[in-house]
Amino acid sequence: MKKVFRILGIVILVGIFWGTMYFLYEKSKKKPDVFETKNPFVSDVIMKTVATGSVVPRFEIEIKPQVSGIIDELYVEAGDKITKGQVVARIKIIPDMVTLNAAETRLNRAKINYEDAQIDYDRQQKLFDKNVISYEEFKNAKVSYDSSKEELTAAENNLELIKNGVTKKAKTATNTLVRSTIDGMVLDVPIEVGNSVIQANTFNAGTTIASVADMKDMIFEGNVDETEVGKIREGMPIELEIGAIDKEKFEAVLEYISPKGKEENGAIQFEIKADVNLKEGQFIRAGYSANANIVLDRKDSVMVIPEGLLKFEDDSSYVEILVNEEEHTFERRYVETGLSDGINIEITEGLKKEDKVKGEKIDPKKLKENEAS
Repeated sequence: MKKVFRILGIVILVGIFWGTMYFLYEKSKKKPDVFETKNPFVSDVIMKTVATGSVVPRFEIEIKPQVSGIIDELYVEAGDKITKGQVVARIKIIPDMVTLNAAETRLNRAKINYEDAQIDYDRQQKLFDKNVISYEEFKNAKVSYDSSKEELTAAENNLELIKNGVTKKAKTATNTLVRSTIDGMVLDVPIEVGNSVIQANTFNAGTTIASVADMKDMIFEGNVDETEVGKIREGMPIELEIGAIDKEKFEAVLEYISPKGKEENGAIQFEIKADVNLKEGQFIRAGYSANANIVLDRKDSVMVIPEGLLKFEDDSSYVEILVNEEEHTFERRYVETGLSDGINIEITEGLKKEDKVKGEKIDPKKLKENEAS
């Protein structure tokens, strides 16, 4: 009996020993890695470049005065819509004392000459009427009288211009009234009533009274890197995204590419301009920053995979295809690629829609959580 118990005990110990060994072996055995798989799918591939810049009016006009003086009245403010010829401001002229004194002296001399010529003319008129003098002598007196009269008028107008900037005969043609030269919207009025202004001349650009622009004719101005400028051309469609205007995109057409680049932050940039197509009711403020998406190439309804699934070896590209779902094994397959948009890439040869392409490794913890849920 003791012998039986002894044999049974040995059998139990051996069983425990082998069971422990098997448990430790299974536990130490590395589980195979599990990877995500994705099927190729059909999509549109659009390759584009992005240019940064801003939206500005095509023409922005600075209105400057034709005379120097002090702003007496302002008739517009930023945001007002004005028409060509509309009065923007009125200038009060502050005459130079030396010039004013010379004009007054000229007027006094003209009066003296006029009065003297008038006396001589009246006397010659009476003598001519009595046939005492010839017509030639009378004509000389009349010419002298008419000349002195015109000089008096010119001296009076000159004094009026120096004092007020306008003559009595031409009040509507005065330079003291500053008018808009185009139809549009007032963007800025950088001066106030009482500010001194200087007229535009050879040595000075003049004081800007207001900036006016046609806000219906807007363009995009931006820069394109030298690596992309060779891929674009005039007439290309552009899609504008303006940061200040959410959920709305604007259409534009590329109309200018600078023939010369400029260095900015160590890179050569080329200026571009695009005509913005504004729909009825759309309004863009001048100076909005914007991104221009320029479509370089596109293919519609082609088979693609995420570009991150593609692997490279020398000059070839390949993917790994699932061949045994139970053992989760993959094989390498070389493919031919086409157009890429940076996210998805076109596959022209080597794959079918039913193929399962190896993706990222799945975390075992997440796998257990997914199985539990």
